[in-house]
Amino acid sequence: MTSRPLVSVFSVSGEKAGETTLPAVMNAPLRPDLIQFVHTNMNKNKRQAYAVNIHASKKVVASSWGTGRAVARIPRVGGGGTSRSG
Repeated sequence: MTSRPLVSVFSVSGEKAGETTLPAVMNAPLRPDLIQFVHTNMNKNKRQAYAVNIHASKKVVASSWGTGRAVARIPRVGGGGTSRSG
């Protein structure tokens, strides 16, 4: 096995405070499949969340006239100028 390389350690003021060896894991070969897997899954954290609104289909202006008017019971919007107006 190869020797572990020495790296410099610096103090807060920026002066060299000493040296230490890198961990053995730093000598492991890079695996492109593992790098791609980690990169792909870390990028999933940047997606914008979306979901069905709990108020979906409940906040409509159109309402049915009900029965007794001799018209179809489809939801109708008040006003004019639209095919759904009542």
